[in-house]
Amino acid sequence: MNALELVKLTPLMQRTSGRADVVIALIDGPVLLDAVGLWSSNVRHLGNKLPAICAQPTSGACMHGTFVAGILSARRSSAAPAICPDCTLLVRAVFSEKTKTDGEMPSATPAELADAVIDAVNAGARVINLSLSLVEPSGRGQRELEAALNFAAARGAIVVAAAGNQGEVGGSALSRHSWPIPVAGCGGDGRPTSHSNLGSSIGRRGLLAPSENITSLGPDGKPETFGGTSAAAPFVTGTIALLWSEFPAATATAVKLAVTSAGVQARRGIVPPLLNAWAAYQAMAAAHAGRKAS
Repeated sequence: MNALELVKLTPLMQRTSGRADVVIALIDGPVLLDAVGLWSSNVRHLGNKLPAICAQPTSGACMHGTFVAGILSARRSSAAPAICPDCTLLVRAVFSEKTKTDGEMPSATPAELADAVIDAVNAGARVINLSLSLVEPSGRGQRELEAALNFAAARGAIVVAAAGNQGEVGGSALSRHSWPIPVAGCGGDGRPTSHSNLGSSIGRRGLLAPSENITSLGPDGKPETFGGTSAAAPFVTGTIALLWSEFPAATATAVKLAVTSAGVQARRGIVPPLLNAWAAYQAMAAAHAGRKAS
């Protein structure tokens, strides 16, 4: 089944392509923006010590950042899912193009990620996509990351985090914190893939989203097919951005509740439910109509 149809994103995407005042922060590698005609005009970069625009198109960081960005902000006429092209995509690089990934999900230290999250929130991000893993756990770094996630929660910026691709049962500082939405990967049948991490915190607070044979933009602007929870997370991020585009006055708590609870039966075990974007929209529309009626 088509990935967008699997998670019921198609009818929501038919209603809206997003709003420029809904800012998505992509904390990832740099993005290659040279492919004229393939990108939304609303892609921005948040300057820091790492450039947010690719200098080495074939680097792992550039390929990863470009692929994830395409799922969110490519033009709808491209081969990518292009979920929310009229939202503003704010690229905050946290991976160096000099870092070798060897096909693995790129990683950042907790302190590096904490800095990036704070930068994104201060820049006005309403939803933050983390298609990455954490390395070098330390007491200080963990405390900094926890404080940054608390800051995002206090400012109403929803955090979406990939669950990881080690095929393990467990969790990370991202999935164990109560604010981020951890995203595990599923195949075309809606069942978790063998490579996706699962766990009690992921099952309680997370979602499943497509992570196999996802096509987006490659480093030369041509279609590239890839997988993993890095690809799954932006389906949830894009859904949140579209919901906020339709209901701009909604609180972060209301949007998060709709995405994680609408159409979901009782949560059990280590496997989260499948994202249902249209059920989330219907839940928010019903709540909005109820408030107007009262």
